[in-house]
Amino acid sequence: MRFPFLLAALVAFSSAAAAQTRPAPPPPPQPPSTANVNLRAIPDGPGKRVAELQGLDKVTARTQRFYAPVGESTRFGTLAITVSDCLVNVPEAPPESVAYLTIVDNKPGQAAEKLFAGWMFASTPSLSALDHGVYDVRVLSCTMAQGSSPPSSR
Repeated sequence: MRFPFLLAALVAFSSAAAAQTRPAPPPPPQPPSTANVNLRAIPDGPGKRVAELQGLDKVTARTQRFYAPVGESTRFGTLAITVSDCLVNVPEAPPESVAYLTIVDNKPGQAAEKLFAGWMFASTPSLSALDHGVYDVRVLSCTMAQGSSPPSSR
């Protein structure tokens, strides 16, 4: 009597497990501008769109400010930081800068490890922070970096 019951339970369990598949990957993150109509891309002007970032090396306790051009990869220690987008608030709203960062750790002799992919807010760095034992990275602002001007001919 117990055998058919156990067999039926086993078949039901295995068919339920087979019906479960891996969940679909989450959709790509929407820019915060869909939630906040005040955020916009930096107005066009001379230079390149960049995110001003600040990195902290916890081993040496040194901080470094650097610019990361939008769409390019920038190095900080063993980290490769790519800024996909950088948005600012309209002038009428309180100041805010938001950048979508992808941070990959490229330790020598090891496979690259993706540490962070998401939006970082300049006004609230702890809201979405990089969790790493050696490095901290935060967004300071989004701006236009001016290229070097050619030497004058005097």
